[in-house]
This record gives sequence, C-alpha cells and structure tokens, in this order.
Amino acid sequence: MNGRPRQRDGAASLTHVLDHVTAVRYVTPLREGGSMPGVVEGADLGTYVVKFRGAGQGLKVLVAEVVVGELARRLGLPVPRLVTIDLPSAMARYEADQEVQDLLNASPGTNLGVDLLPGALGYDGSRPPDADLASRVLWLDAFTANVDRTWSNPNLLTWHRQTWLIDHGAALYFHHSWPSRAPDPQRFADQPFRVGSDDHVLGGVASDLTGAHADLAPLVTTDLVRDVLDQVPEEWFETTDHLPDAPAVRTAYRDHLLARVRTPHVWLPGGAA
Repeated sequence: MNGRPRQRDGAASLTHVLDHVTAVRYVTPLREGGSMPGVVEGADLGTYVVKFRGAGQGLKVLVAEVVVGELARRLGLPVPRLVTIDLPSAMARYEADQEVQDLLNASPGTNLGVDLLPGALGYDGSRPPDADLASRVLWLDAFTANVDRTWSNPNLLTWHRQTWLIDHGAALYFHHSWPSRAPDPQRFADQPFRVGSDDHVLGGVASDLTGAHADLAPLVTTDLVRDVLDQVPEEWFETTDHLPDAPAVRTAYRDHLLARVRTPHVWLPGGAA
C-alpha cells in the first residue's frame, strides 16, 4: 500500500523485511534518469517506481538502493517504502514502445519497487528541511559515499511538507572494483567524501555534523548492518573470484561499512568528528 513508511524516532525496528509484490500493469516510463525506471501497478493495489534489473547500470545499483535506503530508514530518515517486485515475462508483449519493451524483456523476475509518493515535488530548496535532518542526510551521504545529491541532481522529494530521500544507486562505489581486485574495507574507510558541503544540496542547511555523527554512528552496529544486508535478494549479489558466493559478498559489504564508520575524521566534511 502506498503512503508513509512506519517509523519511530531513532533507529527503526530490526524486524522490518522488504515486502514482495507482483507487478500487474506497466503504466509509464520515467525518462529523467539514464536507467529509465517505470511506474508499475502491483497486485497489492500499490503504485511503485520500479528500478529494473535489466537496466544498463546492473544489479549493483539495486543493491546500493536497498542498502543505503534501508540504512537510512533504520537511522530514522524519511525514505519511501521499498519492496521487491516480481515482473512477469508476459508483461513486455503489451508494451508498444520498443525501448521499454526491451527493458521489460531484460528484467523478468525480482526487481526493486519504490513506493510512489502521489503529488510529491522535486526538491528545489524553497522548503528546506530543518538543520538537524539536513545534517543527518549529509552524514549518511558522506558515510555511504553517495555523490549523487547535488543541485544538479538533488535526489530529494518534498511530500506532505517533508523532505524525502530517494535514488541511492550511486552510493557504495567500492563494489564496482570487485571483479578486478580483492575487497579492501580499509581502502574505502580511508577515502574522503568527494562532495563538499558547498556542493551538497543540503550543505547550506546542515549545521551540526558532529552532533549527527554522535547520534547516528553508534547505531551502525554489526547487527544493524547485517539486518540491512539481509533485505537484499540473494540473486542480486554478483559473485567474483574473490567473493565466490552470496554470503561472502554480504560479508564484504558489512566489513566495508563497519570499517568506514570507524574513520569519520577522514570522510566527514570538515573533519567535524
């Protein structure tokens, strides 16, 4: 069902598991991004923005979407509900647009659905979040190395007078190197955040990154990270010579995130921590 995800103050419950939905109708493409997500109706009567497994960016983008989105949720940040959504192979035959048909044909099986927030507007800075939320969002982006929340591509929505976080596929860039080199958690931990406060869309609003770190970092425990990774469908994890199975890939993600949270003096803008 569409609407605001259930949350409470502080970290969200560790019992949350992504719901699984079957798609029943493809509605329309969203051509703003290179991956061409589409609006899809589900059998649960919900409407979702679907990120397709067959898009050119590959499965790692879907992994980053779930890991960062669900991490944000557990840290109390507003993100639309995520689901896994099954795309029947027959759906493509009813689509007249050849580009969309090709994408649907390449994406049968489990895809990512993001709850459509009806009437939401793209963030333009006219109704900024409060300084506390802005600081927490900037902290999350620095921690997960999300370089895609700038004025050229805010990846924020305004809905019911609140700022919502979307589109985290550009985060966790370290996994793109895994086919060619062994995972190195410390290498990621030692990388500064490449988006300065002046460039980040909320950099002018965030005011207390030290406080955000003090509040959020202790919540990023082994159990929380493990629970977040458990939301990712096993079939989305791409194995390599260094990571021969899905449990090994999950462990690599866990080790990278836990190593980074211990080095805020490297990646937090301004060395605030």
